[in-house]
Amino acid sequence: MRKQCRRKVYKLVDPIAHAIAGAAITTDDCLKQLKDKEQAAVEAMRTGQATVYTWQELVDMNNICQVMARNGIGPEALPDSMMAEIELKQAAKRFESTGKMLLTGAGLRAIKEVLEWHHLQRTSISRAEYERMI
Repeated sequence: MRKQCRRKVYKLVDPIAHAIAGAAITTDDCLKQLKDKEQAAVEAMRTGQATVYTWQELVDMNNICQVMARNGIGPEALPDSMMAEIELKQAAKRFESTGKMLLTGAGLRAIKEVLEWHHLQRTSISRAEYERMI
């Protein structure tokens, strides 16, 4: 006689609710929180109050925007995203020499454009597709 399996199945996640949440577009509250956090990071970069973590938030947002643009979701964002990448690299070099995390006027303009493009990208796809891009 074979030994019986006594595997316990725990209901940690409701698979139906999880699938519905993944297929739905991200809620406005979550999007507003993300956008406010990113706008605060841009403001900190403008005033010189930014930290390395603030810079990393902007780099992450820019990278996700680039990946989405290369995969066909808002390809118009790619030129601004490339410009923002160059400016963020220059800001990192300036930080190493001066100790202040600042962006130039062109960098701020490019980051603000990327922020708007990325917000449009996020609102136009489902949450599951957005997480796949990350």
